[in-house]
Order: sequence, then C-alpha cells, then structure tokens
Amino acid sequence: MKHTKAGLTRRGKVAVAVAGVAIAGGGTIWWNVHQAGVEADRKQAAALQVQMKQLELEEMRIRNAQASTDKQAAAASAGRIQAAVDKCVKDSASQIGKGYGSPSRSSVVADCKQQYETAGTPGMKAAGSAWDTGEEEGGGGINSSALLGLVAGGGLAVALFARKGKKVDA
Repeated sequence: MKHTKAGLTRRGKVAVAVAGVAIAGGGTIWWNVHQAGVEADRKQAAALQVQMKQLELEEMRIRNAQASTDKQAAAASAGRIQAAVDKCVKDSASQIGKGYGSPSRSSVVADCKQQYETAGTPGMKAAGSAWDTGEEEGGGGINSSALLGLVAGGGLAVALFARKGKKVDA
C-alpha cells in the first residue's frame, strides 16, 4: 500500500493558480471599468451643475432687466402723475382762500393727489401682479428649483438608460 500525500496534485495547483489569476484580473478590470463609469458620471453631474448655474444667471439677468424696465416705467408714470397734480393745483389756485367755506391749499393738493394717484393705481396693480408667482392664491406654477430638479432627474435617467444600453450591447 502506497502512502498518498495530502494536498493538491500539480494539475490541481495549476488550476487553482489560473483561477486565482482570472479572478484577480477580472476584478481589476471590473474595478477599472467601474471607476471610469463613476468618474464619467461625476463629470457629467459637474457639467449639469454648471449648466444649472448658467440658467440661474440668465434668469437673474432677465429679472434684472425687467426690474429696470419696470423702474423706468414707474418713474415716467410718477412724473406724469406729478405733472397732472401740479396742473390740477394750478387750475384750482383761483378757488383757494376766497372766503368762508373755500378750500385751503393743502386740501386742494390732497384732492388733486387723490384724484390722479388713484387713476394710476390699476395699471400699477396689473404690473405688480406680473411678479406674483400665484402660490399665495393657489396658482401652482412651477418654480425654478422644481424645474431644475426635473432637468437633473431627466439627465440622470438618460445617463442610466444610456449606460444600461452599453452593457446590453457589450
């Protein structure tokens, strides 16, 4: 009876070595591919963030331009109202202090201001309502953060589906 040595045969040792190299090599290759994908996703997310910041800046430029236009319109309107009030006071100057019961200068100025400033108010309310988001009245508009979230979610979904498509093709 021949005594057999415990352990693997030479052929078994070679098979274990080949399997170990295959597992280590496959793991290294998988790790490199995974890291490349993570890096690409990170770069894409950074690019998306830059685009979102550019959109926010463009939105601020538009709002600033609109505010400037509104300010100029309000200044022009205030000038027209003041001119109308001055004309009204000048036209009513002949009635000031002409006897008992005649209006005083301050009451004439107050009446003229009330007459012309209330005439300009509806236009101002209409211009002011253009800035309302409608959230107080339950308008339910889309605000910029919700829009940016939708854009980011859509970009992420496209990236995931594109990546799955690559795996299926390979």
